[in-house]
Amino acid sequence: MTGNTEEEILDNPTDWVAKHIQGYVETDGRKGGVFYGSPALLLTTRGRRSGKLRRTALYYGQDGDRYLLVASNGGSARHPAWFLNLSADPEVQVQVGAERFTARARAATAQEKPALWQIMTKMFPTYDQYQAKASREIPLVVLERV
Repeated sequence: MTGNTEEEILDNPTDWVAKHIQGYVETDGRKGGVFYGSPALLLTTRGRRSGKLRRTALYYGQDGDRYLLVASNGGSARHPAWFLNLSADPEVQVQVGAERFTARARAATAQEKPALWQIMTKMFPTYDQYQAKASREIPLVVLERV
C-alpha cells in the first residue's frame, strides 16, 4: 500500500462504524479498542476500483504474532468490500491500540482455517451463525507484519 502519507483515508460510511473509527483514532484505541467485549483493530485497504484508502473497524483474534479477521459481512451472501480490496492488494495498514504497522493479508489455507476459526468463534461465537446462514464460505484472513 504505497502512497503519500498525507493521502486521505475514507472511513467506513456506516454511521456507527465511522463513529467507532473516529473515537479509536482520536484516543489511540483507548476508546474502541474493545468493542462490545471483543478486541477491535482498524484496517486500511486500497479500494480495488477507486484506488482510494478505505478504513474500517473489525474484531480480531491472534495466533502468535499474526492477527486474524473474519470476512463475515454479517453472514451476507457477499464478501465485505474490505476483503475484496485486500484480495486485489494484500498490503494493508493496521492499527491495534496506539500501534500502527504495515501487514500482508491473505486468506487462511484450507489446512490452517479450522484451528484459526476456533480461535475466532471462541472470542465471537456469532461467526458460526453467520457461516450457517451464508451461502458462501466465509474467509478467515491472516495478517502478517511486513
